[in-house]
Amino acid sequence: MNLSERARSVLRTPPPSQAVHVVAGTGPGVEHALGGEWREADGSRLFIVERCWDARARHGAIRVGDIAAELSANASHAASLGNLSGGPAPPFLFFDLETTGLSGGAGTYAFLIGCGWCEEDGSFRTRQYLLAEHGGERAMLLALASDFSRSGTLVSFNGKSFDAPLIEARCAFHRLAWAGHERPHLDVLHPARRFWGDGDCSLVGLEAQILGAPRSGDVPGFEIPGRYFQFLRSGDARPLAGVLEHNQRDLLSLAALSARLLRLVDAGPAETRDAREAFALGGVSLRVGVTGQARKAFERAIALSTGLPSVRVQALRALALLERRERRFEAAAACWRDVLDVPRCPPQLAREAAEALAIHAEHRARDLPVARAFALKSLDGDARRGWNDAVRHRLARLDRKLSDEASAGRRSLLVQAETGFDPPA
Repeated sequence: MNLSERARSVLRTPPPSQAVHVVAGTGPGVEHALGGEWREADGSRLFIVERCWDARARHGAIRVGDIAAELSANASHAASLGNLSGGPAPPFLFFDLETTGLSGGAGTYAFLIGCGWCEEDGSFRTRQYLLAEHGGERAMLLALASDFSRSGTLVSFNGKSFDAPLIEARCAFHRLAWAGHERPHLDVLHPARRFWGDGDCSLVGLEAQILGAPRSGDVPGFEIPGRYFQFLRSGDARPLAGVLEHNQRDLLSLAALSARLLRLVDAGPAETRDAREAFALGGVSLRVGVTGQARKAFERAIALSTGLPSVRVQALRALALLERRERRFEAAAACWRDVLDVPRCPPQLAREAAEALAIHAEHRARDLPVARAFALKSLDGDARRGWNDAVRHRLARLDRKLSDEASAGRRSLLVQAETGFDPPA
């Protein structure tokens, strides 16, 4: 098998059992069931559904118009939330797929592609492309590329790992260029895990937890492929209505979460609601070199971390490292001491804190007994061998220094006793 044959086998069309062929049924037509329309594109028909949320409408705790305003005002901060190629810029285009399988791979394709964006009047519009008849995939991908070309930044939820590679593979099959390479792509899943990863970090979970907009009667994700295959077998599009609504809701929530993240980066620590948000903001600020904001964010995380020892110890460690880098050694030592005071401090962090305090006491405070005590505290039978070897080397050096100091002290006392003169230290 040559290379081209192998490529065709990987990027093969769906097997016959999954081929897009709608059986005529007794249900209402797809236009009536889903409220969209057919459009001619690339020599075939493409089924499109559009919906618009008014700027005055609410999505949980936030107005739709405020989502648009935050995205526009804070677009430049998108680069700090992820590794974006090129400079992020408005307008943002949000995209999300519904596919014939949840694991990707050969034979998996997107039967529904949803795009969303903010209009100039603050409303939010979604456009969905449904693969409703044979031969429409190429037209759907071309329409998506047209939408992408009008965007400044692409935004998805786990899109870098799933959605974008799947679309790219289908584009390769149809010998189409993948337009996603030409735009910065912000995958909101990764910053969402940093800011809100202590709970359900699915899009639906974050919608309820962060946006205050829990869903009711939503179609579970695992059920979505089955509903599409039911439509193919029966021709009845009514089971897909809930799937399209699920996708529309995903796009709106993705926009709202993006706006919230950008607002946090722009407004700073005072905007954070809890210790985890503050700690994550500190990490983002540190990564882009805004050390003043990073320090305030870590300090706020520590202040809000009552009852959250895991967040508290990580925020203390981050602040200690920042203070040491800024050559604020006493402040760093205070943070390390607080790390050791955290109940059930993880052993690895306790060792790191004790080592840092031993170094500070030896080289900064010049208090060798304290340095030796912290060095002993940093010994740990569960640590890797190299760690304990280094600690023993430090202890041997401290013992030599302490012995030298003791000898010097004894000589000083002898001189004083013999001459009555107290020599300088």
